[in-house]
Order: sequence, then C-alpha cells, then structure tokens
Amino acid sequence: MAEIKNILVTGATGLIGSALVKRLMADGEYNVFATGRNTKRAKMLFACYEDNSRFRFFRYDVREQLSGNTIFHYIVHAASNADPLHFANDPVGVIKSNIDGVTNLLDYGRNHGMERFLYVSSGEVYGSNARNKHAEHSEQIVWTEEDSGYVDSMNARSCYPSAKRTAETLCVSYAIQYGIDVVVARLCHTYGACFTESDNRVYAQFLRNVMRGEDIVLKSSGEQYRSWIYVDDCVDALMKILHNGESCKAYNVANEESNVTIRRFAEIVAEMSGRKVVFESQTPTVGGSTIKQAIFDTSSLKALGWKPRYSLRQGIAECLRASCAH
Repeated sequence: MAEIKNILVTGATGLIGSALVKRLMADGEYNVFATGRNTKRAKMLFACYEDNSRFRFFRYDVREQLSGNTIFHYIVHAASNADPLHFANDPVGVIKSNIDGVTNLLDYGRNHGMERFLYVSSGEVYGSNARNKHAEHSEQIVWTEEDSGYVDSMNARSCYPSAKRTAETLCVSYAIQYGIDVVVARLCHTYGACFTESDNRVYAQFLRNVMRGEDIVLKSSGEQYRSWIYVDDCVDALMKILHNGESCKAYNVANEESNVTIRRFAEIVAEMSGRKVVFESQTPTVGGSTIKQAIFDTSSLKALGWKPRYSLRQGIAECLRASCAH
C-alpha cells in the first residue's frame, strides 16, 4: 500500500484555503495539516474532521518561523491578506507577511523533505496596461503568464502586487539555488460563500448585503472589467497545478466565460436574490484597485486538463444556496 503523504495548507480558514482543505479531505489521498490564525473559525469550518486521523489543524502565523520536524511532502501557501482595507491601513504588514511567509515556509520545506511547493499568487502581479496613472482607457489586454504590466512602486497600494511579484521571484530563486520544486498559481477574483467576517472585497460586500435582505450598494460606477472564478473551480485548478504543473512555471487561474464588470456582477447577484443595485456617492473604495481591466488567458491551465464547471450564474447560485443554509 502506497504511503499517504502529508500536505500543509496555510491560510486554511480563508475562502480558498478552507475549500482546498475540504477537497483534500474528500479525496482521501493525503494527511492534511491545516493552519491559520483564527482557531474559533477553524473549529466551525472543520468540526466534521475532529475525529479524523488524517486531519490536523494548528494555529500558525506565517510571519513566524515554522517549528517542529514533521515532513510536509507538499506545501500549499494560501495565506495572504487580500482585503483592500489592509492595503490602506497596514501596507508594511502586507509586504512583510507575504515575503516573510514565503521565506519561512520555503526554508522549512527545503530542510524537511518537501517535494513540491505551490504558491497561491494573484493576478494583481500584472499591474496595469496603462503606463502611467494619468492614462485614460486603453485597449483591452488579455494577460498571459509571460506578460508584465505597470505597478507604481511609489504608491503604498502597490504593497500587495509588489509583494506578490517579489514572492514569486523568491520561489523561483529558491528553486534555482536550492533545487526546490515550485509552481505558482495566479488567481483572478475568486468568489464563494465561505468568506471571512472581515472580508471587504466587493463580492463579499454584495453577498453580505443580500444575505441580510438588503439591496446591494455600489460606491462607484462599477465599470472595472474583471475575470472571475467560483471557488470550487479555483480549487480544481490548484489541484491540477499541484499534481501536473511544470516546475518553476506560473499558471493563470480564471474562468474566461465569467469576464464581467463589477457592476454586472452586482446586478446578477441582485437579480438572483430579488434585490436591486443602489448607487451611492462616487468615491473610490479605500485600498481598492484602480486597474480598469484585469482579464487572464488560461491556455496553460487548460493544457493541464482543467476546465471550469460553474458559469457565473451557477457559481453565484451556489453562494446564495450556501448562505441560505447557514
């Protein structure tokens, strides 16, 4: 009988991390070690695994060195604060947690028999196709993994995309210098029902509004055009990249059939929940991205055998169904 290998998932109490843990537990191929900082939320999310010998949760902040001698054959690093409020209020913390987190996990892995490291990055690494902050609407660009756009290093909001870029380069540098096997997943805007209470991203605000029986409030025109993906499709992609991805390669993770504006996303959520979209004063969201377009090519991911299972409406329906069940 083949050895059951150990997999460590950081950020396990977040939207993507928790969905990944549940998928891994359902598949039954790994001993799953889940980490996060919110033990109360972990107990709620993973109560059904309390007596399962293949599951263990322990509190861990990735800014600290990881102690112990457990061999994690695979590490999926999904711990990163993507809340715009943190970009505005704690840009130093955002940078340090990204860089220190990757460093601590890679150091532990290379000293404890790690076989592969999957870094969950962000499509924000592409920056903007506008070359300066004064540029008006520019032609539509679909980002491939070989592209790189403009990020203003003198803007504190760049703490997130700049840190993600550096963390990706750090992964590749460890691979070249120490022989570590690394792969990178660049996620588009991922949505799902299991967001944290403090999540301030637009999709979470929209879902939170309708869950409370409220209309959706848009504080901008909502014309920013985005690639979106439902969390279960995202997890499918992460599993494909983990098992089949090429070492030292990045993969875009998006559903190309779910490219819509923020406004249209809000309208669909409202339509499906019997609410409406209300516009308030046109003020920029604190810490929010000013990038007008963020559209991703997924040819490399599809070449691994991945394809999405959920349309935008199907994904939103799953979110609304899950919210009704709580």
